[in-house]
Amino acid sequence: MKLIQLSMAALVLTSASMTTQAQSETEIHFIMCGGEVREADQKVVDQFIVDNEGVKINLEAVPWGTCQDKSLTLAAAGDPPSIAYMGSRTLRQLSKNDLIVPAEIDAAQPYQEGVLNTVTIEGTTWGYPHAFSTKALYINCDIVEESGQECKAPATWDEMYAMAKGVIDKTEVAGIGLAGKDFDNTMHQFLNYLYSNGGTVIDSKTGENKLDSKETRETLEFYGKLVEVAQEGPTAWERDQLTDLFNDGKIAMYVNGPWGTGKHNEEINQIIAPVPAGPSGESGTILITDSIVVFKGSGHEELAQKLAQLITSGDSQYDLDSSWGLTPILDYEKLGQEAPYYLEGDWPTFTKTISTGGPEPLVEEFKSLQAVFTNMVQGIILQDDTVDNLVTIAGEELDEAL
Repeated sequence: MKLIQLSMAALVLTSASMTTQAQSETEIHFIMCGGEVREADQKVVDQFIVDNEGVKINLEAVPWGTCQDKSLTLAAAGDPPSIAYMGSRTLRQLSKNDLIVPAEIDAAQPYQEGVLNTVTIEGTTWGYPHAFSTKALYINCDIVEESGQECKAPATWDEMYAMAKGVIDKTEVAGIGLAGKDFDNTMHQFLNYLYSNGGTVIDSKTGENKLDSKETRETLEFYGKLVEVAQEGPTAWERDQLTDLFNDGKIAMYVNGPWGTGKHNEEINQIIAPVPAGPSGESGTILITDSIVVFKGSGHEELAQKLAQLITSGDSQYDLDSSWGLTPILDYEKLGQEAPYYLEGDWPTFTKTISTGGPEPLVEEFKSLQAVFTNMVQGIILQDDTVDNLVTIAGEELDEAL
């Protein structure tokens, strides 16, 4: 009888201990879009757990196709994740619906110029940039030289068009690959040219729609002109398919990100150049980021901010950028990094236009934004309307999307 009483007492004490432990343990739900957790990020998460006693992190990798919907559904149901890695394009929708809190970014962090514009809406920064890409022009020198031209980087739109025309006139190859399919990178391809012509879509400080402009008209006119020297039927092609055409020797050049080299056949004799400058600007690029966001209402906002700051700063961010092959988000030389990876190889081409680039525009409904540009670009490719009317309509449609 005495033994039973002791056992019961031990059970009560164990139960109480477990209850106390459960009450003291804090679980951070971290959703990682993309379906995988990079080693650099996992290392930061593991160290965060060690440094914060009683904190458990439920790190959930979710494929891109369902990640945003899952995060929004949980937040709408009153059970938001504490923190998430998502496309920065979602920030306006998340912030407008009061689902996230502003990012508490350290002003001393030496972000590359323009990067914070990808996460800023009317002066408020809503995400911590965590993955970054820029674009450049890939040129197959063997094809260009076969057409009787010197293979050198065109500095202007006119020089690029002349090179493309020389190719299509003297060979059986299209001068340039042009994206025009109903897909997001049709917008991205157009914006590479717009930002290389001094154009603006949305003012990140005021939220003002700046699309209806002389710079946009010049860009759309040039995009239509490129149809003359591009592959047949650009409205059927998106950027990744242009990579296939480039590999097959069917186009002499096209615009892609730093990952392009790794997708190209090794025997291609290529050079990589900045996107040429338009008549009203200087060479630029679209700046696209994914970012870490802190959700509202989890009860762990302070810890989530701390984790977000840690995973997106200093050595942590450098490990991700260098191991993943990303355009550098931070100026790591200012942080004391000796001989950073992006000073070598083709990287200077992808970093030199960061300061003159522009962000992927932030709207509440991304599909609406995509439609604005697809309609405008396809309109000029198919010659459905004039440049002036197409840009005017696009400006009006962007007003509705905002």
